[in-house]
Amino acid sequence: MNVGIIGAGRHGSRYAGHILRDVPGLKLAAISRRSPQGAAQAAQWGVRWHADWRDLVRDPAVDAVIVVTTPNLNGAIATLCVEEKKPLLVEKPLAINAHTAGEIVRQCKEAKLPLTVGQTLRYNATIRNLKEMLPRVGRLYSFRACHRLEQTPHDWLDVPEIAGAGVTLHTAVHVFDALRYITGYGVKRVRASIYCRHSSCLEDLLIAMVEMEDGLVGTVDASKVGPARSGLFEFIGENGQLQGDQVHGTMEFIHNATVESLQKAGPVSTLVPFLHEWQQYLTGQGHNPIPGEDGLEAVRICEACLDSAQRDTWVDVESCVM
Repeated sequence: MNVGIIGAGRHGSRYAGHILRDVPGLKLAAISRRSPQGAAQAAQWGVRWHADWRDLVRDPAVDAVIVVTTPNLNGAIATLCVEEKKPLLVEKPLAINAHTAGEIVRQCKEAKLPLTVGQTLRYNATIRNLKEMLPRVGRLYSFRACHRLEQTPHDWLDVPEIAGAGVTLHTAVHVFDALRYITGYGVKRVRASIYCRHSSCLEDLLIAMVEMEDGLVGTVDASKVGPARSGLFEFIGENGQLQGDQVHGTMEFIHNATVESLQKAGPVSTLVPFLHEWQQYLTGQGHNPIPGEDGLEAVRICEACLDSAQRDTWVDVESCVM
């Protein structure tokens, strides 16, 4: 399976490196990067270089496309991939709003074109262990989830036309998808507040109250404001509290005043198993690891948060336009 990557920056280079080294079923055939640095990368990796992403999608040497560029381009890229019948993997977020994300899913579904979304936090060892061990908690009552990162070095993340939104769409989108993955419950409605602490336009701090199915309630905190990184998930139920930090690889179960350590895992790449499963899916040997509909739902939840913050009220996720 010959793959082309649109966007060979820091994260796109990770995809490229793993395809070159760690996923024998995939072959890197071409990259697209507007910067002249793309030519040097292509020469180093022994692949074709296209300054214009359209040329990569139309390249007959490319069988499938991975998109790791700014999300404002995802809709147009998806449309061309449908025309060229090239299976598509889109790094999160699927699009800058729910309408465009819905159009991507609709086009690919109508064309029967494989669409996969890179919500790769699902492959984190702590997230997977939380999902496996969640039944120990019993009936779930509440949760708390956070994803805190350092200030962003990318200027485009503060430009609405390119980024769509700030940490809500680029950080909390991971948390919302992980909550759905771990619990198996959908998000029904949210009430959120957003703030600009260091950014000038798009939010770098989100606080949201979240109501999920089966009466599960909790809070989500996402930010890029301080020099610290964490990713804590806490689930409180009738038998105790299960908690884990996906950044630091720790997990505990708390019953009364007793804290039981369950895991201390070192960092591992989430992309390698994800790409293996994607390759198996494309060759008919497995299921779609993260379908486009899941990426759409994560964007809809984020959009509900942004709408809630603007209107200062609870917002139903179902009300977000697809």
